Amino acid sequence: MSKLSNAAEKRGRMARWLISGPPLFYLLLFFAIPSLIMVFASVRYAGDYGGLAPVFDEAGKLNLTLENFQRFTSDFIYTAIFLKSLMYALVTTFCCLLMAYPLALLIARSPKKYRDLLILLVILPFWSNFLIRVYAWMIILGPQSGLTQAVNYILGLAGIEPVRLLFTGFSVIVGLVYVHLPFMVLPLYANLEKHDPALVDAAQDLGASAWQRFWRITFPLSLPGVYAGAALVFIPALGIFAVSDILGGTGSDMIGNVIKQQFLETRDWPFGSVLSIVLTVAALIAAGIAVLVARPRRQA
Repeated sequence: MSKLSNAAEKRGRMARWLISGPPLFYLLLFFAIPSLIMVFASVRYAGDYGGLAPVFDEAGKLNLTLENFQRFTSDFIYTAIFLKSLMYALVTTFCCLLMAYPLALLIARSPKKYRDLLILLVILPFWSNFLIRVYAWMIILGPQSGLTQAVNYILGLAGIEPVRLLFTGFSVIVGLVYVHLPFMVLPLYANLEKHDPALVDAAQDLGASAWQRFWRITFPLSLPGVYAGAALVFIPALGIFAVSDILGGTGSDMIGNVIKQQFLETRDWPFGSVLSIVLTVAALIAAGIAVLVARPRRQA
């Protein structure tokens, strides 16, 4: 019996390793190791012609420094850009939630024969290139577009000066919301679709209004989907740089744009690594908060 139990235990361990091994290897190879390289690069000096200086100087001493972290904390411009990126990500998450919740609720309550088609329409933008879709907003928000002219015509009737929609913070928010909206719709739909309609029917029979049924039953049950969607939108929106590059003006740079500039233009890799560490820590904190908030609470 002991031999059989030992064999079964070994097979169980092997099965667990076969299941958890590939994801663990993936995280180690594409997250842990690059993160360690980034941390090591952040405490090195920049090379004379960009990149990284040698680890050891001519005297054979370690050529390491913490000046790059001091530069980030002492120069408020980088802190301001990071805070602005944080604000953009929060506004984007909030706007996506306001727009995605009614849509996800409509899809979840639609007849089953239409749900697949509606979900297909939500993910349809993913079938085209990301940059092409962002560049399309340059045409939509351009100064000669029908939208801009209509907005300025209405403002002119009210005696307000014409406004520019493109190359502003507004255009960056529009692009971020457009790009990340499906990431909010899908987890919300996955949650709302599982709700038991009998709960809402019972509340209606007890005299609850439509607003009370939504606020007391539907919304609390959908909070796990809200938290998941918020994390899926906030984290990539915080570090994205293509949208602000294309749709934003000179004052709309986000932290991702600064990181790209440090690596590709100024070639200050150590300071770019510091900014990347700050962004990674912020993303991990956001993911941790989402996990903690979404964790079901035990009743005492």
